[in-house]
Amino acid sequence: MKVVGEKQARRTRFLSSALILGALLLTVAGDAFGQVSPAEIINPELKAAEAKYFSKLKSLNHAIEAAKFPFPFYLSRYVGLNPAQQAEADSRGIEFVRFHERVVLKITGNYNAAYNAVLLAQNQRAARVFEEVITPILRLVAQEIPVDVTCDAIGFEISFHTRSQKTNYDYEGKEILVAVFKPADAFAYSLAQSDQDRQEMLNRSEIYLDGNLFGLALYQPNPFDLEALGRTTTQPSTTSASPALAVKSSREASLAGPKVVTDFTSPTTRTGAGGKISSNGPGTPAPPAPPAPVIPAAPAATQSDADRLQSKFQPQLDAYAKELASRFHLVDYAPPSFGVFRNQIVLQVTLRNTSRFNRDTTSIYKRAAQSFDLFLGPQLKDLLEKIPAGWEFNALDISVLNQLSPDAKTSSEAIEFVFPLQAARKFADSDITNQQLIDQSVVLVNGMRISLDLQRVE
Repeated sequence: MKVVGEKQARRTRFLSSALILGALLLTVAGDAFGQVSPAEIINPELKAAEAKYFSKLKSLNHAIEAAKFPFPFYLSRYVGLNPAQQAEADSRGIEFVRFHERVVLKITGNYNAAYNAVLLAQNQRAARVFEEVITPILRLVAQEIPVDVTCDAIGFEISFHTRSQKTNYDYEGKEILVAVFKPADAFAYSLAQSDQDRQEMLNRSEIYLDGNLFGLALYQPNPFDLEALGRTTTQPSTTSASPALAVKSSREASLAGPKVVTDFTSPTTRTGAGGKISSNGPGTPAPPAPPAPVIPAAPAATQSDADRLQSKFQPQLDAYAKELASRFHLVDYAPPSFGVFRNQIVLQVTLRNTSRFNRDTTSIYKRAAQSFDLFLGPQLKDLLEKIPAGWEFNALDISVLNQLSPDAKTSSEAIEFVFPLQAARKFADSDITNQQLIDQSVVLVNGMRISLDLQRVE
């Protein structure tokens, strides 16, 4: 998917002088690829689970190591480490532990992002970490771990950094986000068809921020109210679904992690007595839906799949590009192509907006709204009608390039709209409104996702 700006930097781990020493450490670590050995685990049930899925856990470890994140992410058995400590720390961050009387497959790590606590509220920081780290790892979990894995939950414990401007210096602190999913939700998350489905899965999962229960709201500034979600402020003691898994571990793993004290928690999301979070956001969510059934992890679409479609339909794509070139202002350096977004095949199109915006007098939200209402929306029906029959894709990924004034030669932005194909056709047939289409879609400005209320910002 095309996004203007810097691409995510690939994380590298420097092992130059440690190669010889690492060979000696393998006998202690139990595996050459940094995975906890079953021999190290005392609890019989956890030892059995670690042994049964040992090769799968190694594969997941490799996949996470190779994945790209916006900022460096290090698997680790310990959270809250400074960047200088992480290269030499125990990197075996995937293991089975006990948490609230359940066996949990836990993935732990340190994320080297430092979010501005003045610009981003507590919920926004947590949502960023969830989207940037946990969401892609959930996709890898669905690919590497069997859907019938013998555990009661799949959990994450991720530490990240926050920065706040004090009187005359910058202050940096740490926060720890914990998410504990039922296995069905963990495997189904990457297959969810809408943001609402993903939010419902979060609502019925256990989310903690710095040791307190938290009503994480993905695309809102403020968290959900815990009472509205049917949560108590005390941590539950849930009996394991399987009596055989109820054996206590020799070392209890505190998945929620130590409480981290910060001096710059956003006033709109400050924790009160008992960890209750008050929400100043618009409305409250409906009660959590019943647990979703187990959905087998279907193979995710890959770039290889998109490349095969590209080869199959290249003549039609070339003809489609000619149709779009003059009438729809298609940019010549980015012809229509197939790509992958959220495990689905998308048709990528890049158009140049004929309008010019004043950067100083308009917001990104207003420019995004006008880019759709005045430029893209009126052309969407014709764009869809020009698509040849038989093309096999799930969504339409259209980037609108806006030119900004002043400094028009160097200032531009990309508004990216990812429309589910079915919803786009309904809009073209006047079955749904422009806002209903936007609500079912993903909107990004220079790669950053935004929430867009068309009528409010116009």
